[in-house]
Amino acid sequence: MRKQKGFSLIELLIVVAIILIIAAIAIPNLLAARKNANQAAAAQTIRTLNTAQVTYSTNYPLVGYANSLTTLGPGAVDCTVPANVNSTNACLIDNVLGCAGGGLCAKGPYNYRVQPATVAGADYVATAWPISASGGNFRYCSLADAVVKSDSPATITTPPAVADCTPPAGTMKALGN
Repeated sequence: MRKQKGFSLIELLIVVAIILIIAAIAIPNLLAARKNANQAAAAQTIRTLNTAQVTYSTNYPLVGYANSLTTLGPGAVDCTVPANVNSTNACLIDNVLGCAGGGLCAKGPYNYRVQPATVAGADYVATAWPISASGGNFRYCSLADAVVKSDSPATITTPPAVADCTPPAGTMKALGN
């Protein structure tokens, strides 16, 4: 009788089947964890934008709040040179979030925007919403009061309107409530 070297085909198939079963259990949990991390990052980015807006309005009191992400970001200037930092290139947020593409910037699986608010008592609105449904289940917004609000509407890939974020008629709820 010859000694068998290696594994038989049946043994290899059993191992592969076990690995596939474990992967089938683990992958949905991994995707859910990634979605939760994306949502937490979006809420934190809105908080960062609030901080940047307060810093901007403090540094440039005659201007008030920034009207776009590009204004808060570095634009095309070198932020290490103090003379380059001004009210049009404040260097308060990174190049990705302060993109030079205008009012709408994508960072990770979310779109972000800062714009002047047209509602009384709100100087600006910062918004975030998923680029696709796989990126997250919530939209986020904040006004100059720095309260981050969220909702999960049927169509999450549309940006929240200023009215959605404005109390008392707004549909978005403050985080933690």
